[in-house]
Formats: sequence, structure tokens, C-alpha cells
Amino acid sequence: MASTKYSSSAQVPRVLHFQLVDGMQLQANVSGCSTARNVRVEFQLRNCTRTWILHWGFIYHGNPIMMIVAFYRNWYIPTEGPYYQQGALQTPFVKSGQMYVLNIELRDPKIHAIEFVLKDGSCDRWLKLNHGNFHVEIPKNDDPGAFLQPIPNHLVERNAYLIWESKGRPSSSPEQQKQDYNDALRELQNQLKKGVSLGELENIYMKVNTKSMTQDGGLATATSGAPSSYCRRHDVLKWLQKHSEGKNTSLSSSTLMNLVEKYIGGNNVVSRQSYSIGNYEVVVLSKFVSGDYHVLVTVNMKGSTVLHWGVSKSSPGEWLAPPSDMLPEKSKMVVGACQTYFTDVLGGEGSFQVVDINLQQRNFIGIQFVIWSNGTWIKHSGANFYIGLKPMNPCGKVDGNEKGILKWLLDEMAQREKEAERSFMHRFNVATELTERCKFEGELGLIGIFVWMRFMACRHLTWNKNYNVKPREISDAQDRFTNLLQRIFLNQPNDREIVRLIMICVGRGGQADAGQRIRDEILMIQRNNDCNGGMMEEWHQKLHNNSSPDDVIICEALLNYLRCGFKIDVYWRTLNANGLTKEKLASYDRPIVSEPCFRLDATEGLIHDLTMYLKTLKAVHSGTDLESAIETCIGSAFKSQNFTGAASGSLPLKLQESLNFVKAHVGDEKIGPLMEKLLDSRIELRPLLLTPNARGKDLLFLDLALASAVRITIQRGLKYLNFSYPPEIMFFISLVLENLCLSTVNNENIIYCTKDWYHACESYKPNDVPWALQTKAILDRLQLILSDRSQNYQNKIQPSAQYLGNLLGIEKSVINTFTEELMRAGSSAVLSTLSNRFDPTLRRVANLGSWQIISPVEVCGSVSCVNELASVQNKVFRRPTVVIATRVSGEEEIPDGVVAVLTSDAPDVLSHVSIRARNNKICFATCYDQNTLRNLKLKEGRAISIRLNSTNLMISDVSNSYLSLNSFVSIIPQRATLRKRNFCGRYAVAVEEFTPEVVGAKSCNIKFLRGRVPSWIKIPMSVAIPFGAFEAILAQDINKDIANKVSSLQKLVKGGDMSKLQAIQEAILQMTAPLSLTNELRSKMKGARMPWPGDEGENRWHRAWQAIKKVWASKWNERAYLSCRKANLNHENLLMAVLIQEIICGDYAFVIHTKNPISGDTSEIYAEIVKGLGETLVGAYPGRAMSFTAKKNNVACPSVTCYPSKQIGLYSRPSVIFRSDSNGEDLEGYAGAGLYDSVLMDEAERVVLGYSGDRLIVDRAFQTSLLSKIAEAGKVIESLYGSPQDIEGVVKDGVIYVVQARPQI
Repeated sequence: MASTKYSSSAQVPRVLHFQLVDGMQLQANVSGCSTARNVRVEFQLRNCTRTWILHWGFIYHGNPIMMIVAFYRNWYIPTEGPYYQQGALQTPFVKSGQMYVLNIELRDPKIHAIEFVLKDGSCDRWLKLNHGNFHVEIPKNDDPGAFLQPIPNHLVERNAYLIWESKGRPSSSPEQQKQDYNDALRELQNQLKKGVSLGELENIYMKVNTKSMTQDGGLATATSGAPSSYCRRHDVLKWLQKHSEGKNTSLSSSTLMNLVEKYIGGNNVVSRQSYSIGNYEVVVLSKFVSGDYHVLVTVNMKGSTVLHWGVSKSSPGEWLAPPSDMLPEKSKMVVGACQTYFTDVLGGEGSFQVVDINLQQRNFIGIQFVIWSNGTWIKHSGANFYIGLKPMNPCGKVDGNEKGILKWLLDEMAQREKEAERSFMHRFNVATELTERCKFEGELGLIGIFVWMRFMACRHLTWNKNYNVKPREISDAQDRFTNLLQRIFLNQPNDREIVRLIMICVGRGGQADAGQRIRDEILMIQRNNDCNGGMMEEWHQKLHNNSSPDDVIICEALLNYLRCGFKIDVYWRTLNANGLTKEKLASYDRPIVSEPCFRLDATEGLIHDLTMYLKTLKAVHSGTDLESAIETCIGSAFKSQNFTGAASGSLPLKLQESLNFVKAHVGDEKIGPLMEKLLDSRIELRPLLLTPNARGKDLLFLDLALASAVRITIQRGLKYLNFSYPPEIMFFISLVLENLCLSTVNNENIIYCTKDWYHACESYKPNDVPWALQTKAILDRLQLILSDRSQNYQNKIQPSAQYLGNLLGIEKSVINTFTEELMRAGSSAVLSTLSNRFDPTLRRVANLGSWQIISPVEVCGSVSCVNELASVQNKVFRRPTVVIATRVSGEEEIPDGVVAVLTSDAPDVLSHVSIRARNNKICFATCYDQNTLRNLKLKEGRAISIRLNSTNLMISDVSNSYLSLNSFVSIIPQRATLRKRNFCGRYAVAVEEFTPEVVGAKSCNIKFLRGRVPSWIKIPMSVAIPFGAFEAILAQDINKDIANKVSSLQKLVKGGDMSKLQAIQEAILQMTAPLSLTNELRSKMKGARMPWPGDEGENRWHRAWQAIKKVWASKWNERAYLSCRKANLNHENLLMAVLIQEIICGDYAFVIHTKNPISGDTSEIYAEIVKGLGETLVGAYPGRAMSFTAKKNNVACPSVTCYPSKQIGLYSRPSVIFRSDSNGEDLEGYAGAGLYDSVLMDEAERVVLGYSGDRLIVDRAFQTSLLSKIAEAGKVIESLYGSPQDIEGVVKDGVIYVVQARPQI
């Protein structure tokens, strides 16, 4: 028994309440009217604990009998039903939060009312209204004065808050707050009129977090220049994903795979494939053995097991009996096939069964098989197992990787393109098969799949050719392919980024129902709206023949055409904007040649039906469509899933809240709140993506859609961003950084950059120079990361695009820009744009200008543009030249004839190339303004003048007459000489024995400083291998053959063959150490209380000996050799001593120039400091070091001029370093320092650096104290020598260690 009451006295109630048994309540909300054909009835069932079923039908005007006829024509039926029972429809309620809901839409104007009873879904129990039917009358007219549901005040206030937030949280007057309230109420009322229920509005608006509401319900205003929401901080380290070494997770977790590889050995394995079939596992390995190609099929089954198999010669679908001369043992031929019994293999860790098929050197393209075990045929997804075989070249070798590609895979794609182009079904089936075969080939296999899929998605390949295929068949093929990709994503973490790229190119697909709806619903649209001919019938035929992503565009074009009042130009604009022309439509196997033509009175019905149909099309073809992805994941299909932190059987509540907000605000002009919710959704979604669940693929497509929406939203909102207001733009950079972190494998560098960015956001102070310098350093590091990422994609992906594109006949311009266009479509491009737009603001606050001048010299020269300075370092320019170089590592030599190097790169001020530039009076500067640099590159071949103006360069055009050779000045100011030393007869000397005749300047300076510096400056213990030791050891009989080889190679180098320099170095590394060297070095090192490597085992001494030889071999590195030749130094007179020091495993390393090398100011110290070992400072490691200056009369007040952007720090265990100490360093008129190698005995660990927790960055008091101490050490050492010094040192636990010093040149 139930009772009812109306919430309004209106003629036709819009809201009805029914009091049921056991405290249950039923509410019916009616919107729309029958005349407008837009009736929507929402039923809400409250206070119930189980599912109920609505048993229902409708009543026509003038007919009191409840009827159900032609329901598809007249109303929308929920996806959970309907079911015909007892002359009525039965539809179950669906759980939504704390209540159960059901929605029905009606469009037949003859319907007068709905009548129904309720049935208990768990038993045969019925609920009626006073022993009769419940009755809900349908309004005939949509009277503007008709009753609308009262909207609760808290819902209006919440919407008003969101409106205020979307405006950027302005300081609002009481009048504006009232206006926002009225706008919010009007918006909610409009949504109710459109049929959105009050419950849905509650779900959308009330679950959005709001933080700032006043006690009286009004809106709070921001209390500071930067609203609190501008500062985000997530524990991004939880998102860290490094490349794992070795095998993919899926392989290493396979017990059978491990057993098989131990049995056959891991060498010469060509491919690995693994299949899980119920409780069984099948592993197939291809292996090259003694010139023959073997395929091993292994299983974890017990008892008698038979492989029923055949071979394929010309196509994968072919099954032929194998030749009789290649049958394995225990085989017999049957009709068209071979049957081979498996052989048991027993081992200590387990057992398995194997069949070894020796293909010898035959070029089959594949093997097909099924397995008979325990009276059952074992198949793969109901079909034969197919193992594709890599082709063998004429030498009998298996074609594998070539120039960064998986050649056999790309070749097979090209061969099978004729098959794939028949339809999407064929293409996705081939893609599934090839992906199965190559998924364990490393990333090159999946990169090949991606390139092929992207060529397809961009319409460079044929989608359909003379083949009629049902939409459900396409959908099924997509479903199998995307399910496989999702499994790879879950099981092979290293490959997740490339899997994401593949899935962006492919629709979601679905089981037969998804594809079948495409076919069925177009028929209903035609029937319901009387549009059975013309363009709609042509489209119908095309859909039945071969549905494709084009259908999404056609549907959108039709909707735009209807909504704008039948303007045909709008229809064509929509099509053309998405690449569909008249010619394209006419080229389909079932051509579309007519234009749309509909009846005016069918407009509303068509808009409704096509809107629903668009969702169906997107569900199959548009995997990354945001609306479709959200609906899929928050719809009823997910109700059976159990997620941590979720309401009963649904997604986690916080994720649902964020997704509902995104869905409601996806088109907002003010993008801030939307961007936050997009990222919050991805963050909540991440743990679900990494754990197995039945709907993992849908979640992955949702994540792809959210990531794409972040990029699209920020691009759309760029024009509204205030780049001169740092908190706002930094907030958006935070969001895009998070987006990139969540999408990237091997993301450690981005993670730490994001942490540093959070700190910069939180420490913002308007017009604060240190803050601007620090933030600028993070931006510099970010640009390095993006550049490395772009180059990584170019190196990995472009070779496959080039090779496959040429095989498929793709247009050359498309092939050449493949990776470039890929990068432009990703988050990296958006992040780079934000960074470049924000950079001028930071430079203005930090007073940096557009240039950092490293070597201030005024020059004139002809412009020459190069990508890398290293590519021209051997070149001789015949006229004064200004080189514009994109990349400068810091290790290069500056070519002869170059008077200036201008770059967008950021080498350290104390790098080798910087010192070379200053010593040789060459202008050297970094340009921060991309527009300035772009304009300079346009001056290629023209003469320019470079003049200095404070901290900027003034560049102007000049006549070529200025560049006459007569005006050119040699870059070598004076001739340096290299005096040869004699071997002292000892292989090792103690620090007390260091003299200029025995060792180089590094060693002598160490001896000079010992006992002279104050006690707070430490000098490490040292010994040395003297001049001439290398030559003496090379001349011994044990190294006679190597000496002869080196001598021959040197003659070739003198003749101009520079390639032999590398061969000389390799020969030197083969030298054998005489026992006398070992004994003497052990004695000296122990006498100096230094650890002797041999005490830890022979292997440790071998490491030390290799390091010594590397130092000697560096005499023949190309850069050093060229530098000697340019300076007219006799390379044969160059001798190499080796300074051996115990490594100080410090916190920081530094280099001091006691005369500012940039300004030339002798009263000012300039220093650079890095975390970890100093090799990142003196070597070619990307990024800038932290730098500072200090006046010698006031070292207590250092001034930071640059914060660090180094990405990598080097850290070592307690060990020994072997430093080059030649007689060619620190010569008057020639700076040879840094040309030769210093080598650690133990390889240093590379650590990705984060600065947000570094005291040197975040603790100003600690920073000032430490920098002052370093400056004081420089001042002390300069006073001991009486001239400017170049000093290297280490800071460990606050203690200063000086490891070397030399005169500053």
C-alpha cells in the first residue's frame, strides 16, 4: 500500500511524492511537455536497501488502457532494460549515491501519462497505489508559469561560489555578490527546464570542494595577491617511474619463461612470446643456433601433450604441412599438418614440456599450431596460435634491429598493408597479431606499431577498400587490440609511454553490442524522423559497409547544420575543418554525394537522436573523447567494480566529484578551476591504472582523454593568461608540469623539477630578485628537460617513421616532420610555450636583460649558423665569423677565424669553451630572447657589428668591407713553447718530491699549499706518477707490440687522418703494468696514508690501472690534439704526469676565480658551485652551476648571480681520482687546463638533483655563511701566490678542501 501527495497545486504536477512501505519514498520529477516532444521523467527511490523494478507502460490521450507499442519510436529506454513481462516493460532502478534512480524520455505527443507498479527485485513482492497503478500525468504544454522544483538555497550558493571562482576570485561588492547569486539561480533553473534532475544538479555542484564561504553564506574575497589555490603541492615522488633495467615485468614474472631461458640459454634469442590460457602457460622462443633458426614451443602442462602444427609461406592465414626433412623427433604427418609429442624437461627449479622445431635456413613467415592436452584442444582466443618469424637474410642470419628500427616488423607491415587497408577490422586484427609478436622485442617493436597506427590515424593510409564489414566486427577487432595494449601497459612499465601514444590513435572499440548499436540506431533515427532517403540513406549505407572515425565528424557536422537553422555552409565548414571534403565523401565504397535535407518540424527530434548517436559513435571510434570517456567510467557499467575509497560499487568519490565538475565546466572561459579538476582527476585515477581490474582499458582511455583535455584547455585559455602576474602563470605551469609527470615514463627529472617549482610558487615575493633568479634557473632546467625529451623522441621514433614511411609511399614532407608534429601535439609543446612566455617577466625582475655575456669583446664578423658548435670545431674560417650555435656543451674548441659565438644554450661561465673565449679575446654570449636569436639567424652570410652596452649586446648590420682579411687578428696572442722533460727513473713520487722537472703544475701547487694555508682549509693527501713514466712503460718488452702500433698510428695522424686518434687511445688501454710500477705506487700511497686499491683485491688494482691508462690516453683526445696544433705546439713534447688523490666525498664542489673573469674586476671574486663531485662543473654536463660574486674587502656579503639548473649530480664511494697533470697546462699565452682527462677509479653514481630541500638554496643564512667561507678561501690562496688564481675545491660537512690551484689566465 502506498500514498501520494503533490508538491504543487499546478494543474499538472511536476514533482510527485509517494510514501511507500518500510519508510521508503518515491519521487517522480517531470520536465518538458508532450507537445515539444522533450518529456523526461526521473524516478528517485529513497530509504531502500535492495534493487526494485519499475513495471510500467503508458496511456494515450483518449485511451484509458495502458499500452506498450513501438516504444523505440516514442521514448528513450534506459540501458538497464527494458524487459517485457506480463504485458508491460520492466526496468530496474540503478544505485546512485544514497538512492536508486531511473530516467525515461518520451517524445510521442499522444502520450498522456505513465502508469506503473513496483516489483521487489529479490522476491515476488509488488507495491501498488491503493490497490491500483501509480499514475504520472505528462504536461501537454510547457507553460513558463508552470511549477519548477524549488531549488535549495545551499545549491544556489554553491553555484554562485563556482561562478565567482571561475572569474578568478575577484574582490566582489555586495551588489556583484547578489548578481552572482541571481545568475546561479537562473542557470540552475535553465538546467531543470532542460530535463536535468535536482538529484543530478546536487551530484554535479555539491560534491565540488569549496574552501572560502563566509558565515552568512556570502562569498569570501581573496585576502592576498595570490589566492591560496595558486599554490599546489602534491607528493609527486609517488608518481616516480624509472626505466627498469633488463626484461619487462611481464617476462620476469613468468616462471615458465625463466625456466625455459635457463634450459636453452639466453644468448642468440631472437624473440620471446608468452600466452596465458586459463591455468596453462605457453611460451614460444625463437633462437639462432649454429646457423639454423629454431622455434621452441614450451608448456607447463602434464601428461601426454601434442603439438598440432603447420607452416605459413606467403601469408599469416596460410596453413601448410611442413617439409618432411625438418620434422622434430616423435612426429608424424597427418592430413595437412604435423603432430609432435612434447618432451618432458626436468630441472631443479621445476619442469615443463618442449617441442624444438628446427627451420634450418628456410624462410617461412610463420608457424601456426594448436595443442592437444588432457582430451582438450588448447587454442588462443578461440583461434590458432600464430608465431610470426623474422626473415633471414642471404647470409642465413635473422634480420633484427637496424639503425634503431625493428626491421622485420616494419617490413612485414609494408607487406601486409594490402590486407590491412581492406577495412579497420583487417587493420586492427593485423595490428593485434603483430603486437603480440613484438611486445617483448623492447620498445622498438611498439614504436613500429605506433608509427603504423599514427600514419593510419592521420589518414595517410587507406581506411577501407572494396570490403563490406559490419560495425560490430570493427568494434570487436578494436576491442581485442586495445585490450592487448592495456595488458602491455599494466605488465610492461617501461613501455607505458609508447602504449599511450598508440592508444591515442585507436578508438576504444567494444564487444558486439557497441558496434551493433551503430548499425541499429541509424535505422531508428531515419524511421523516427522520416529521413529515409538522400544523404541520410547514403550515410546509412556507408555505416553498414564500413564505419570509421569519419562518422563522428559527419554526425557533428549534421548537428551543427541543424542547430544553426539549416545553413549548409556550416555543415561543410565542420567537415572541411576535420579533413573531409566532397571528394573524400564521394570516394567511400558507399559514397556520400548528397547534402542533408530535413523537415523543419523534425529538427528537435533529430538533434536529440543525433546527439545520442554521437555518443555511440564516439564510444567506438573516439577513445580519448572526454565526454564519452567520462560517461563510460561513471556510468552503470562500472557499478560492479570495487575500488578503494569508493561508495558501494563505483569509482572513488573524490574522482567522481572531479569528473562531474569537469563534465559540467569543460567549456568554461575561465580555465583555472577546470584545469585543477582535470589534474585532480588524473591524480585520483593513477593508482587505479596501475592495478589489475576488469575495466582497466576504460580507465586508461579516460586518463588519455583527461591529459588531452589539459593540453587543449591551456591552449584555449592562453589568450586570457596574465603573464606579467607570476602567481597566476606559475599556477598553470604547475598544472602542466603535473600533467607531464603523470604521462611520462622515466620521469625523475620532471618530478624533481616540479618539486622545485612548487617551492618557487610558495616563496614568491613581488619584485624579489633572488626569487626571480631561482625561478629562472628552474625554467632553464625545464627547457633542458623538454629539449632532451624532444631529442629522445627524435632518436627513437623518427628512424621507424622514415623507414616505414618510405616503404608505404608516404609523402616525404609527412615523413620528415613525423616526430616534430608528434611533439607539437603533446604536453611538452604547451609547457615550452608557457615557459617562453613567462621567461621575459623573470628576466625583467632579475635585471638580466636579453643576454648573458660570458666574454665581453667588441667584434665584427659574418654570420654563420650551426646546430652544434662541436660540428665545426675543426673548421678554419677564412674571414672573421660570428657563429650562431644552437647547442654548446662547454667542451668544444672555438674554430680558427671565429670572432664571436652566440648561443641559446647555457654553458657554465667557467667551462672550457668559456675560458678559451676569454683568453683568446672572442666574444661569447648566451641569448635568452628567442626572437632576437631568430632575427640573428636570418642574417646568415651578412656582416654584423657587436658592441657592448652595459649588460647587453648592441648588434647592427655593417658592410662586408669591414671584414677584409687584413683586419683579421690571429686568436693566438703569442707563441707558446712546450719544453720536454726527462724521466726521473721513478714510477711514483711522494708530495715532498714534487718538482717542476718531475710533475706538472697541479702537483707542484698542491705541494706549495701544504703547510701554508690556514688549518680551516684542508689539502688532500697526494702522490704522483711522474713525467716520462708512460713512455718508459710503453718501451718495455711487455708492451712492445702496442708501442709499434701506437707509432704507426701516430704517423697516420700526422698525415691528417684524425680518425686514428681514437685507435691510439684504444691501443694504450691494452698496456700491461710492470711489477716495478705496482710496487713503487703501493709504497708511496701507503706512505702517504692513502688506501692502496690492491688491498681490496686484484680487481680493484685493475680498475686503478685502467684509470691511469685513460689519463695517459687523453693526450690523444681530438680536442687536445687540435688545440696543440692550433697553438703550434709540438705534440711529441707533451708529457703526462698523473696526480693521485683520495676523493673527498663532499656535499658540494666549487671553482673560484679570484679575478672576475667576466668583468675583469680584480677586486671581485667569482665562483661557481655544484652539488656532488666537481666533474659536473668542469665537464660538459648540461645546465648552469650556482654562481656568486664577492668583493675581497667584504667577502661576508656574497651576491648570488645565478641559481643552479644542473640536472645531474655525481657521487662516489670512498675512492681515488687520477688527475691529468701535463707539461702543456698553464703555459704563458696558452691555457691547456681542462683539455685532458681526470678519471675516477670507481664510476660515479649519477643522481637526479632536486633543489627544493637543499639548504644552499632555501636557507639564506646557511647560503651566506658557506659562500662567504668559499670566497675567503679564494682570497687567502690568492694572497699566498700574489696573483689571481683558478681554484678547485670541495665542501664536506662545512669544511673547505682545496684539491688544486693554478694561475688564472
